[in-house]
Amino acid sequence: MAHRLFLLRHGQTEWSADGRHTGRTDIPLTAAGEEQARAAGGTLRTLLGGAQLVLSSPRDRAKRTAELAGLRVDEFTEDLAEWDYGDYEGITTPQIRETDPGWTVWTHPSPGGENADEVGARADKVLDRARREVENGDVVLVGHGHFSRVLVARWVGLPAPSGVHFGLDPAGIAVLGDERGEPQVEHLNLLPALEG
Repeated sequence: MAHRLFLLRHGQTEWSADGRHTGRTDIPLTAAGEEQARAAGGTLRTLLGGAQLVLSSPRDRAKRTAELAGLRVDEFTEDLAEWDYGDYEGITTPQIRETDPGWTVWTHPSPGGENADEVGARADKVLDRARREVENGDVVLVGHGHFSRVLVARWVGLPAPSGVHFGLDPAGIAVLGDERGEPQVEHLNLLPALEG
């Protein structure tokens, strides 16, 4: 069986539940987010063939998700940090559109933050490393919503703004692989099975 790349988005935070852009601000998981992270660990254990490498964003919400999911993180790296929203940190898209009509993170600049090309370059750096490591075993990247969606787009050779076409909910899992050498999205937005 070929090795694969797994993306795990952190569990719910107060700001993710409210739709506020959360880049560099360290927001803790909610109780629901902690439950999601634990359940995501169960989902990962059914899919992983044995992780060769686990990398995580250094933000507490990602670190806590990895911990609750039962992952042993090999390295925390800023390369996996969320999109830097600059002046739009902590506010919602509708609020941004009050002064910047039609704004989306995918198509418009974030004053004082990163643009799509910069985020795409950072994603390429992460994926270059992941492609090398995945030859030896499964790789897990624990991170954030928008950045993980850019990773999916870049994995299949699409430009960073194409991440808009891929959804990834809190504690959602994406599985990236290949079919006969062609990059493939094997699973997208696998949600943890929560006890009801």
